[in-house]
Amino acid sequence: MMAEVILFHHALGVTDGMMAFADQLRDGGHQVTVADLFGGTTFDTIEEGVANEEQLGWDEMIARSEAAIAPLPPEVVIGGFSLGAVYGQRLAQTRGGALGALLYHGGDIPPAEFEVPWPDGVGLQVHVSEGDKWFNRQGGEQLVSEVPGAELFLYPGSGHLFTDSSWKEYDETSTTLVMERTLAFLDVVG
Repeated sequence: MMAEVILFHHALGVTDGMMAFADQLRDGGHQVTVADLFGGTTFDTIEEGVANEEQLGWDEMIARSEAAIAPLPPEVVIGGFSLGAVYGQRLAQTRGGALGALLYHGGDIPPAEFEVPWPDGVGLQVHVSEGDKWFNRQGGEQLVSEVPGAELFLYPGSGHLFTDSSWKEYDETSTTLVMERTLAFLDVVG
């Protein structure tokens, strides 16, 4: 079954590795939109990308994420990578009709932070490395504990953006498993 998916990028922007991940989902039979919240700008370090996000500001990033998802039908699976996981989670909780959320290298914000509970029937997977210094493990465990059926998958190592094949932390073995689990999730919720 085909799912409509939107992906929100990490702090490096829409990299070749982000596009390759989206292409793998397309190869799995899904319709994928890659939202560009940075207007085509990419960065060489996570810190530079985070500084750019902070300069744009929370309200601007919210507006950009909402504009990116607006053309899509309500029944969409929302994915986010690291920085993008925040905006993906927010939309999964606040935009009616979401089928599920896929949070990669992020997903550590309790649902109450967005002032609405996690919606009934919206699936959730969180994918992070065991030693990721950017991930708040306690927050991630709290999030999945509050969402019925949610799954938190931990991968070996401490790489942050390990699913991005164009980034130095790329881990092909772990990414293959992430993709298998993602495609299985999409088959269920799509």
